[in-house]
Amino acid sequence: MRTARALTMLLAVIAFAMVVAAGPGSKHGWWAWNTGFLMLSWGTYAGLAAGAASVILILLLAVPRWRVRPWVPLVALIFSLMAIAPPLIMREQAKGYPPIHDIATDTFDPPLFVALLPERQKSRNGADYGGPAIAAQQQKAYPDIKSLIVKTPPAQTLQRAIDAARSLGWEVVASDAAAGRIEATVTSSWFGFKDDVVIRVRPEGDGSRVDVRSVSRVGVSDLGANAKRVREFLAKLG
Repeated sequence: MRTARALTMLLAVIAFAMVVAAGPGSKHGWWAWNTGFLMLSWGTYAGLAAGAASVILILLLAVPRWRVRPWVPLVALIFSLMAIAPPLIMREQAKGYPPIHDIATDTFDPPLFVALLPERQKSRNGADYGGPAIAAQQQKAYPDIKSLIVKTPPAQTLQRAIDAARSLGWEVVASDAAAGRIEATVTSSWFGFKDDVVIRVRPEGDGSRVDVRSVSRVGVSDLGANAKRVREFLAKLG
């Protein structure tokens, strides 16, 4: 019984450590992002196994002669729950979002990357827009994502857009006043995933029309991250 308690505790701690380290390790380049995802999966399975074993050990505490160090299975269960909770929450959240990672305010003529085009072409998701299929999924999930019309002229709007992007913590990679284009990269806090944003400013009457496109470099579903980013930027600019 002592060995079972020790192994359960060890498995629970390992599971917790794998889940906690998966993101930061990927962000700091200790391993590839897909290795981090594997660590999340393995940590979840290990956490489930340790959790099941902990529950059994807790039930066995009903036997008087096995009530030695009763805190061990309780602590192991806590570590197990902390290991399995984040991945399971992420999985549930994913069910509420479409499997897309490219969000644009103008799906008929989405802004194009220029300065970041080499990085986009090297990335798993590429630079090309997905077309009508992606546009239809976006429209259904995020019908509020639309072009923004502002009263300021393009030159002033472009500078306001740069200031808004920087205030949101984006890395502005390039700006082209003549083309009315800004390109930026955003790095996620946990895994260090890089998403790219291109902002297009065009004349619209006496003001400007602003379009934004935010695209993940890797991953099928973005869990709504790109739509949230576009909304935050438009709200900041508007």
